[in-house]
Amino acid sequence: MNFTTEKNRIYMMDENGKIVAEITFPSSGNQVVNINKTIVDSTLQGQGIANLLMLAVIEKISKENLKIHPTCSYAVKWFEKNNQYSHLLSTSGDEISSI
Repeated sequence: MNFTTEKNRIYMMDENGKIVAEITFPSSGNQVVNINKTIVDSTLQGQGIANLLMLAVIEKISKENLKIHPTCSYAVKWFEKNNQYSHLLSTSGDEISSI
């Protein structure tokens, strides 16, 4: 997969420049990012793209020594199923300042 990584998002575009997969994770302060959106175009669903986006975020966040507070329903469920990454989850109750 050819993902483009920016400060607070990772995405993939099709040959026409349309974003077909994206995950966003804005900073919410205190060294915490909020995974607040994961989208995959219907033409790519069922191919594991959302999982690959999550793994790309995990890699980026790990390198930057940040913590994650997932609010996107996909990310919440992903962390429930992949508890080997639970050490990256924020344990603070005040990590989300405003969304």
